[in-house]
Amino acid sequence: MVRAVFETNVFGVIAVTNAMLPLLRRSPAPRIVNVGSHAASLTLMSDPSGPFAALPPSAAYSPSKSALSALTVQYANELRKDGILVNAVAPGFVDTDSNGHTGHLTPAEGAAILVRMATLGTDGPTAGFFGEEGPLPW
Repeated sequence: MVRAVFETNVFGVIAVTNAMLPLLRRSPAPRIVNVGSHAASLTLMSDPSGPFAALPPSAAYSPSKSALSALTVQYANELRKDGILVNAVAPGFVDTDSNGHTGHLTPAEGAAILVRMATLGTDGPTAGFFGEEGPLPW
């Protein structure tokens, strides 16, 4: 299961990003928005009194999203010179199959921050991690 999750959340992102780079380089407003998670934040996850302390330990989901965060920074640093903004976004607790439909946000509500980050102006941030509430700690 761990390999399958990393295959999707890390290796799949690398494959898609690399395949899209020629098109992004020709775009007038190139943006890469990786779908992260609050559970990717080492700061939030390591706080024993924080809101995520009750989450069950996972060798798959949280570590794969943390790896995606690191990958986001690497792509941002590499592509900055090309004017490509690269950020990670945590959409929040969205009602999905993967959480047994226990999320309190609709997919449209969770997507709002992703759309906002995908439509940033040229002066927008890069190499950041954001949620609906603003910048998040790595």
